[in-house]
Amino acid sequence: MDAGHEVVGVHLALSRMPGTLRTGSRGCCTIEDSRDAWRACEKLGIPFYTWDFSERFKEDVVDDFVAEYAAGRTPNPCMRCNERIKFAALLEKALALGFDAVCTGHYATVLRNGSGSLELHRAADWAKDQSYVLGVLTAEQLEHSMFPLAETPSKDLVRAEAAERGLSVAAKPDSHDICFIPDGDTRGWLNERIEMTEGDILDTEGNRLGSHPGAQAFTVGQRKGLSIGRPAPDGRPRFVLEVRPKDNTVVVGSKEMLAVDRVTGIRPSWAGAPLAEEATGEWFDCHLQVRAHGDPVPARARVERPGRADAAPQAHDAGTWVIELFEPLAGVAPGQTAVLYQGTRVLGQSTIDAAFNAARVA
Repeated sequence: MDAGHEVVGVHLALSRMPGTLRTGSRGCCTIEDSRDAWRACEKLGIPFYTWDFSERFKEDVVDDFVAEYAAGRTPNPCMRCNERIKFAALLEKALALGFDAVCTGHYATVLRNGSGSLELHRAADWAKDQSYVLGVLTAEQLEHSMFPLAETPSKDLVRAEAAERGLSVAAKPDSHDICFIPDGDTRGWLNERIEMTEGDILDTEGNRLGSHPGAQAFTVGQRKGLSIGRPAPDGRPRFVLEVRPKDNTVVVGSKEMLAVDRVTGIRPSWAGAPLAEEATGEWFDCHLQVRAHGDPVPARARVERPGRADAAPQAHDAGTWVIELFEPLAGVAPGQTAVLYQGTRVLGQSTIDAAFNAARVA
C-alpha cells in the first residue's frame, strides 16, 4: 500500500483434514491462521478473502506426495504447492479477477536483465533465502509475482515493522514441517495410505541383512530405524542407499556410498529465459542445490534429448537435465528437486530421477 498498490488479502484454505484445522497444528493453513490473516487485514484496512483450493491441493500436492513415496521417491510437497497452487491456481484466479500480481513473503528477488527478461535471484540475506522453493516458477509467473521482502536484511526487521503497525502476528512462530501432516509423523501418516509389506534389507552385494516393515517408509540417507541387529563388518553405521519398491527391498551401505557425483533430472523448467545452451545441448557451469537450506555445490549441466544432443526443443519435450558435480554431495534421493544457480540467479529446476555414485557404479 505504501508503494501505491491497491492490495487485498487472501487466505488459502488448502486442507480439510481435521488434524490440520486445530489450534497448535504445525502447518500454515489452519483456521487459526485464517483468523490471524483476517485480523491483519482489518488492522491494515484492506479487503480479506478466503479462497478454497482444498480439492486441487489434495489432487496436486497430497495425492502426488503419496504416489511419489509409493514409487520409492522422496517428494518435496512445498515445491509442488508453489508450482501448482500458489503460483498456478491462485495466480490464475487472481489474473482472471483483474489483479496484476500475487505478492508473497518469500525471501527472493526478481530482477529484469539487460535484455528485458525477468530473472529470479537469491534474497539479500542468504540465511533466509527461499529462492530454492521458487525454482519452479516460469517466466510468465515471474511477470506476475512480487516478493517485497527480497532486500530485507533479516526477519527481525519484518517482525519489528509488523509490531509497529499493531499486527498480532508479529511474534507468531514460523510454520514448519509438512502442513498436511499435523503431528509431524510422516511414516505413521504414510502407513495409513500406502500398503506396507515386509521385505528384505540388502547390502550392496545383495546379501540379506534383515527385514523392514515396508520399503516406502524409508528415504535415502536414513540411518535410524533399520533394526538390522548387528554392526557392519567395519563397525561403522549403515545408511539407506536405495529404496526399491518394485521388489520391496532397501539397500544399505557406508556413508561414503551416499556421495553422489552425477544426477539426472526430469520435467525441467526454466525460471525465466533459458540459457542458450538449452537449445544446443552444450555444457554450462552452475551450482546445484537439492534442499531448501542446503549448500550449493559446483557442477556443470546440459540438456539431453532423445536422438541427438542438439535436437531442437519441442513444446512437449523439455528434455532431461544431466548434472555432473565437481564436489560429491551426500544423501541425494530420487524425487528431490534439483535447482540450478549461476551466481545468485536461479536458472530453473528439475525432479531428480536418478543419482549416481561412481564407486557403486564401478
